[in-house]
Amino acid sequence: MPHVIVKLYPGRSEDQKINLAEKITSVVSESLNLSESSISVAIEEISRDDWAKEVYKKDIIENEKSLYKRPGYKPSEDELK
Repeated sequence: MPHVIVKLYPGRSEDQKINLAEKITSVVSESLNLSESSISVAIEEISRDDWAKEVYKKDIIENEKSLYKRPGYKPSEDELK
């Protein structure tokens, strides 16, 4: 505990994803005063075409109560269908 899931567009290198996971682990460890060994990080690549329905609608709109940082964009109604 905790488990962090990062969703992003495809195209980042393995080195970039590893670096991101290491930085997230470090920040979570420091912020919550936890051992890095108790933290896991997953990275899910979501295509640009699926982003609005799979991420924005499901993770942002439908889970608004658990959202601590809102994105600075909104997809169109057509993209959410």
